[in-house]
Amino acid sequence: MRGITTDCTSCNNANCFIKKHLHLEKMQDFILEKTNYTCKKGQQFMIEGAPIQGLYFIFKGKVKVLKTGIYGREQIVRLTTDGDTLGFRGFGTSNRYLIAASALEDTVLCNFSNDVMHAILKSIPEFTYDMMLFYAEELNKSENRVKKIAQMNVRERVIDILLYLLKKFGHTNNLLNINLSRKEIADFAGTTDEQVTRILSSLKKEGVIKIVNKKIGLMEVDKLKAEIIEHK
Repeated sequence: MRGITTDCTSCNNANCFIKKHLHLEKMQDFILEKTNYTCKKGQQFMIEGAPIQGLYFIFKGKVKVLKTGIYGREQIVRLTTDGDTLGFRGFGTSNRYLIAASALEDTVLCNFSNDVMHAILKSIPEFTYDMMLFYAEELNKSENRVKKIAQMNVRERVIDILLYLLKKFGHTNNLLNINLSRKEIADFAGTTDEQVTRILSSLKKEGVIKIVNKKIGLMEVDKLKAEIIEHK
């Protein structure tokens, strides 16, 4: 990874956990300890089982968060973008990353080392309290996702992911602002590439999605939502 410099005070990521707490006087000292990196598309910067190197915050880009499943198959557990936090699941507990992370496009990362994060948590109570709430919210999201996936068939899981991508990344000219391969969609849905291809082809024939140069557009969002409404 190549080092660069970003400025927290001029950052536009209002959802970034660090940015939200810049108003706290003591945070001004800690942001000077931040390190920045750029990752090329496809580059893995967090390795499952490796020692934790602090927390990462996405300044700009898109990242897939992975966990190794049965027979060594990768399972995408989360997709992240500008302002999102990475590496928090193992922080302060196992001291090793419980997941891996790879850039989906050229990405700029902010990193706060273990020592800096521990110093922040010990010296800024408001930050620590909000971090506790953040962990609780993430746990709730994770539990709800596991429950939902267990109750959905494969077609419903693929539709749910398409709607998630729309909500998370938005669209331009009715095409999703993220371009995942069929394998990546399958790894997220817990199915096979072949099943994803078959389901996308079926949805296209039904006129609820379109596919342009491998990019997916959602044409009938309400119809897609109606198909999985009982799981919401």
